[in-house]
Amino acid sequence: MSSAAHGPVNGGISFWFADDGLPAVREPLTGDASADVVIVGGGFTGLWTAYYLKKAAPFLRITVLEQRFCGYGASGRNGGWLYNGVAGRDRYARLHGHEAAVRLQRAMNDTVDEVIRAAAEEGVDAGVHRGGVLEVARTPAQLARLKAFHEHELSYGEKDRELYGARETAERVRVAGAVGATWTPHGARLHPGKLVKGLAAAVEALGVTLHESTPVTEIRPKHAVTPYGTVRAPYVLRCTEGFTASLKGQRRTWLPMNSSMVATEPLTDEQWAAVGWAGRETLGDMAHAYMYAQRTADGRIALGGRGVPYRFGSRTDHDGRTQEATVEALREILVGFFPALAGVRIEHAWSGVLGVPRDWCATVTLDRATGLGWAGGYVGSGVATANLAARTLRDLVQLDSGQSGPTELTGLPWVGHKVRKWEPEPLRWLGVRGMYATYRTADRRELLTHSARSSKLARLADRVAGRH
Repeated sequence: MSSAAHGPVNGGISFWFADDGLPAVREPLTGDASADVVIVGGGFTGLWTAYYLKKAAPFLRITVLEQRFCGYGASGRNGGWLYNGVAGRDRYARLHGHEAAVRLQRAMNDTVDEVIRAAAEEGVDAGVHRGGVLEVARTPAQLARLKAFHEHELSYGEKDRELYGARETAERVRVAGAVGATWTPHGARLHPGKLVKGLAAAVEALGVTLHESTPVTEIRPKHAVTPYGTVRAPYVLRCTEGFTASLKGQRRTWLPMNSSMVATEPLTDEQWAAVGWAGRETLGDMAHAYMYAQRTADGRIALGGRGVPYRFGSRTDHDGRTQEATVEALREILVGFFPALAGVRIEHAWSGVLGVPRDWCATVTLDRATGLGWAGGYVGSGVATANLAARTLRDLVQLDSGQSGPTELTGLPWVGHKVRKWEPEPLRWLGVRGMYATYRTADRRELLTHSARSSKLARLADRVAGRH
């Protein structure tokens, strides 16, 4: 996969599949069928839901319908951050009380452990390394936000989080200009391609029916409609995240936000000595247009950021291909963080979409009147959140069918949350593009002025976007 002569491989789904190989595609649906539960979407949410439902009730006939192959979407393209972040926690604290949000956060903390446990139990080697999550500040304004963020996390019960100064940060990873960091143990690096492929195999081994190359065009009560036939079931669960807009009637439900990544060539021992990063923490920063990175199991740096944030009309990319300008912007972030890596080749670049609700809150719902359920809107925190959402969907289905009573998960504040739709075009295109242009301008101003206060531009963008 060397790219010295022709530039990086661009697209091809993601580096994770280029590294581990594309899966053999399973057979599509061949006609009308029936099931007890039909799950639309073969990513982490859909597969974990099938997994936990089948483990809890082996007699259930469960069918998963996937438009391409399992892991084609965000589950096979993300940054490999298994961590305890959950979208919308502060809003849930305002709506349901602080203690309800604390329960949600504790459930997310436990979910990191659960994913690692379940993968090990199923014999899935996903290159997991539990080094925690390190988020760094590189400007005075970022440091002020980082300290406030650290205290905010402590208020939700995360007592094992640590705050570092410049020297302690450099002892973990040598980020140029880093003036501080916060670290939580509730995180791990993993290879998402290996995890989603292993999970799909485990689900199939349990007796779940997986149909790939089967796009669902419409979901309605007790029906999942495809070009090859309709699957009828008492429960139809939508687990489509950033691809939700392609379903009939769902164009404005969740916005498909774009995120892009690059992966370097494997670094030498000397280059790693210059960088540090012996703890293999997942790495992020406190910029408004933030970055995220990991040290991969085979010794590369995989690094991501927003790139082109949104495509007009809620369109998605073509097999992960991303713009050259975005690749160059991500290279600049890499070299800005690690100047010693200025000569390192970028060997792969790709993009994917994540689901963003209008109020930026992840949700899980089962409508007991119709049997329609859904989970998602993870806003980029889906590797772990999908697992908690899946276990919650399992409990909601079992509660509705009389197989069990209420559980701790069915009482979490994100269950049944309702949110308004996104604005029609061109308003949402103008709004999202403008929001991220404002964030980038705010980051540049903070870098140039060295002000300890966050840019007013970023605060304005947050209010307009409805993020807080």
